[in-house]
Amino acid sequence: MNKDVCTELVLEAKRTVGISYQSIADAIGRDIVWTTSALLGQNTFDADEAKKVCDLLGLGFEVEKVLQEFPSKASLTLMPPTDPLIYRLYEIVLVYGETIKQVIHEKAGDGIMSAIDFSMHIDKEENPKGDRIKITLDGKFLPYKKW
Repeated sequence: MNKDVCTELVLEAKRTVGISYQSIADAIGRDIVWTTSALLGQNTFDADEAKKVCDLLGLGFEVEKVLQEFPSKASLTLMPPTDPLIYRLYEIVLVYGETIKQVIHEKAGDGIMSAIDFSMHIDKEENPKGDRIKITLDGKFLPYKKW
């Protein structure tokens, strides 16, 4: 079984069982963002986490093993993305990416924000003018090395 088939089985089982990403995250003691990413095949569960997920979803040992395999990060993404929400996130980076880069360099120096030593939080904020979504990206600053 490959990652694509595994992901389809996981998502179908999640719908069938009627369980939320948050409930799965709580069951394994992880954040909802990381857990969802792992369920979509972009992060790796350890053996205990994979077993708990498969027990919750009624899935077998084969899925459990695939959930523990190292992913090919972002390999499933169509470019440019066609889903409107995902496209808007790309649009934000296209419009503000250079600004973000310049501000990071001014505040921290010549380097990058890690996507390995990284966390993300997504919150919904109620607002009388329309609910807001707040996405916080928190990555370690990695300065470029001189030699």
